Amino acid sequence: MYRVFSIFAGMQYFLIIALQAFCIYHAVKNRNNYYWFFVILFLPVIGSVIYLFTQVFNKKDLDVVQHEIVNAINPTKKVKDLQKQLDFADTFQNRVNLADALFENGDFTNAIQEYEKSLESNHNQDVGVLKKLIESYAKVQNHEKVIFYAEKIENLTEFKGSRSQFLFGLALEEQGDSEKGEEHLKQIDQRYSNYHERYILAQFLVKKGKTDEAKEILSEIIVESQHMTKPNRNKYRTVVNDVKKLSSSL
Repeated sequence: MYRVFSIFAGMQYFLIIALQAFCIYHAVKNRNNYYWFFVILFLPVIGSVIYLFTQVFNKKDLDVVQHEIVNAINPTKKVKDLQKQLDFADTFQNRVNLADALFENGDFTNAIQEYEKSLESNHNQDVGVLKKLIESYAKVQNHEKVIFYAEKIENLTEFKGSRSQFLFGLALEEQGDSEKGEEHLKQIDQRYSNYHERYILAQFLVKKGKTDEAKEILSEIIVESQHMTKPNRNKYRTVVNDVKKLSSSL
């Protein structure tokens, strides 16, 4: 009986740790308010349950939550499983799935290798993969490659106003083509979206001495932040605070 009780207690402890790990992972991923970390850590069961019902269950179903818990505890498991799938069937989609998992884990170098291998097939113009390569090369600050892949899709409709175009603009600026870079960066300035990118755009404009244009963007973000839903207020709290600080300094 004592042994059974010990096993049960051990399982409870593991489940609590797993629950805390998921909640912290979710809070970091969604940039939720820092006080949630204290609630989760110092009230392990109650705090985690409150977090789940206020921040997770209203946005995701239980299957997704379970999937994220597993990935939070063992982030390499997904990569290993997808590698096995690729070894079994070397298809375009299996390779992209593996690359996506590597990217999510922050392994951008290997993600790039898998994305580029996927382009060796007849999918060499797949826009989704090209966008992921742009994002991946931006992560490792390889500006030449960002430009190389962006130029392959810059005339497509789905490129206009996308994050890929924004990264293209940043890469052009880094490579000394400031005028063209600014042209592409400004395409991201869309109301009620792209808050982080628009903040970076405002910083760029300040650096270029275009303070009035920067102020206009910052002012718009501040006004928009007042109409955000609660989840979005939590998600964008940090960038909105940064926007307010930059605005007050101008």
